[in-house]
Amino acid sequence: MRPENLLELGATTQKLTLGCPILDRHLGGGIPCSSITELFSESGCGKTQLCLQLLLSAQLPASAGGLSAASLYLHSEFPFPSRRLNQLSHSFSGSHDPSDNIFVQPLHSAHELFDVLLKLNPLLTNPPSYLPVKLIVIDSIAALFRSEYDNNPADLKRRSSLFFKISCKLKTLAKRFSLAVVVTNQVVDFVESGDGLNGVRIGNLECLVSSGRRVGPALGLSWANCVNSRLFLSRNEEIVGEEGDDGGSGVVSSRTKRQLHVVFAPHLPYSCCEFVIVKEGVFGVDR
Repeated sequence: MRPENLLELGATTQKLTLGCPILDRHLGGGIPCSSITELFSESGCGKTQLCLQLLLSAQLPASAGGLSAASLYLHSEFPFPSRRLNQLSHSFSGSHDPSDNIFVQPLHSAHELFDVLLKLNPLLTNPPSYLPVKLIVIDSIAALFRSEYDNNPADLKRRSSLFFKISCKLKTLAKRFSLAVVVTNQVVDFVESGDGLNGVRIGNLECLVSSGRRVGPALGLSWANCVNSRLFLSRNEEIVGEEGDDGGSGVVSSRTKRQLHVVFAPHLPYSCCEFVIVKEGVFGVDR
């Protein structure tokens, strides 16, 4: 295989629309199949909302950016957001109930996740719905490891080993069945000096900021090597104006500015897109 073949491979990989043309444009067409894409952010930035939107988008025909497929949603954050999914589904065009093509499985530990992945072949080869399963969402990976391992060399070694087992199985399934795999992750506060996390540049960005804090993706460098693409969702307060007389102290007006950043991806350069979360879903903003 020649270098130019690798570039063509990224261009020909099937993509799953995020349900918004502006977001799709910044991601080169959407979420790529046959690989693992990570969404990470602090709580309340929109990770789960984007995942729910992907569950619906996957059912769209390929002509509309979908996969004509069902989805598997593995969740460790409780409870499952069924009310929000139902709300988003009202904007979904179709003659059937989209929730019929979304299979939900709760998870309580990383070992349970690995066991579920080992048993997925029957679901992928003989799905219970009329649509094949082409999207797997894990929300979130960090929650599964948060309380199971201590911060000592032996536990960190066992944790890294399980990282690689889980990611290897996910990548094998993704390539064999042309799946889009989306994993959400949390953040940790970054308090040291120097560029990036522990002095190492974080993908395309020297530092990550959300809610005015320097943050980094949870689970460290071992997990970073397990994903193919990494997207960061940030949220910061922005001052937009000041109301009041010229001679007096005015009232400062602010708004929440959310942005989607490409931290690293084999097929994408750095890009940043502002987005909003409304009743109908998550949508990019051209500014």
